[in-house]
Amino acid sequence: MKDLILLPTYNERENVEIIIKEIFTILPDIYILVIDDNSPDKTAEVVKTMMLQYKNLNILERKVKNGLGAAYKDAIIQSVTDTDIRAIITMDADGSHSPEYLPVLLSMIQECDLVIGSRYVNGGGVLDWEFFRKKLSQFGNLYAKFWTGLRINDLTAGFICARRELLEKINFDNISSSGYAYQIEFKFMCIHTLMARVQEVPIIFHSRRQGESKISNQIISEGIILPLKLFLKRIWK
Repeated sequence: MKDLILLPTYNERENVEIIIKEIFTILPDIYILVIDDNSPDKTAEVVKTMMLQYKNLNILERKVKNGLGAAYKDAIIQSVTDTDIRAIITMDADGSHSPEYLPVLLSMIQECDLVIGSRYVNGGGVLDWEFFRKKLSQFGNLYAKFWTGLRINDLTAGFICARRELLEKINFDNISSSGYAYQIEFKFMCIHTLMARVQEVPIIFHSRRQGESKISNQIISEGIILPLKLFLKRIWK
C-alpha cells in the first residue's frame, strides 16, 4: 500500500521545490501529486524538472484557476481510483504546514478515517501572523463550529489525512465550495454525512515562506455563508 500527498499550487515557484525536498527527506517512499492551476510564474516547470529526480512525484495541470476546493476535488476524484492507495494527505505548498507532522498523521490514520492537523487544540498554534488575521481565523472556526454542530476545533484546517475508502464514498458534486470554505464543507460531509471517525492532532502553523496570501473578500464571504447553509442541511434532515 502507498500514501499520497496532494499539493495545490498557484504561483508557488519559490516554495514548491523546498517543500518537495523536505517531504522526501522525511518520507522517501511517499507519493506526491502537485495540482497546479496554470501558474503564470511557471511553477509547473519547476515540478517537471524535479520529476526527473523523484520517481514518486507527479503533476496534475489544470488549465484554469477556479479555487482550492476545485483543485482538491479534481485530484481526489482521480486518485481514489487507485486501490493501492491507503491514505491521502492534503497540505499547503507554501511552508505553512511543516512536513515534520506527516509521520504523526500517517500513524493516526491507522485508527481513524480522518486526521486533522489542528492549530486550535492543546499544543497547537500559529506563528508570525498579525493580530487581525489570527483573530479572524479563530472567530471563523468558532462561527463554523457553532452552525455546523461539528465538535472540531479547526474546521478550516487544510493539513489533513484521510483514508482512501472514506474519500471514495464522497459525492463531490454535492460539495459546492470552491475556495477555503471547501475545508469546512469537506469535513461536514465526512463527519456529519459519512460518520467518519476523526481525530485532531496539534500542529504549529507557520506563515508562508515566500509570496502573498491568497485570502480575498470573496473567500471571507463564502466562509460566512457556507456554515449557514450547512446548518439548514442539519435541521432539514
